[in-house]
Amino acid sequence: MKRKNWLIHYLQLLGTASIALFIFLAISSSTDSVKALPEYSHRTNEACAVCHVNPGGGGPRTLRGALWAARGKADEVPVLPGVLIAPGLDDGAELYEIACATCHGMYGEGLFGREIANTGLSDNKIRSNILRGRLNSGMPSFEGMFTEAQLKALVDYTVSLANGTAEIPPLTYPLGSPEFKCAAQSASVFCGGN
Repeated sequence: MKRKNWLIHYLQLLGTASIALFIFLAISSSTDSVKALPEYSHRTNEACAVCHVNPGGGGPRTLRGALWAARGKADEVPVLPGVLIAPGLDDGAELYEIACATCHGMYGEGLFGREIANTGLSDNKIRSNILRGRLNSGMPSFEGMFTEAQLKALVDYTVSLANGTAEIPPLTYPLGSPEFKCAAQSASVFCGGN
């Protein structure tokens, strides 16, 4: 009996050591994860959101961020002239949702970025912030990423958020009410889906 217990204990230790070795090898052989470091922002004079999908930095990179890393993390983030954020779209609310809502919130309530709703920001201030960005607050420049018509539609919609007159698009897709075919006392074994 002692020999059997010793063998079980030995196999448990061997299994634990194998798992630990596997985890160590997996971690040591994986590629470096994407890290957002403040010195990159200072070195490039760009907001973290230029290179990262997350406006706070870290995590997946944008196309510009991937190109910057591929070029050996130069002191300048490459510009992608002619690459539009939303080709073919001209609705201000849709453009806002694509380019702005992640940081400023769907209603302009402010998430990572500044609150816009009911602030009375002027169209000139909004346009300037979109085109030039705000490095100190983490907002990237969107210059060259919208057509003039798109930029006008985006500014107009954002102004409507700022002055409280925006028609907010619904956040959910309208779905019909579910149709239940079974009663509470149904005798069918197929009721309930399980």
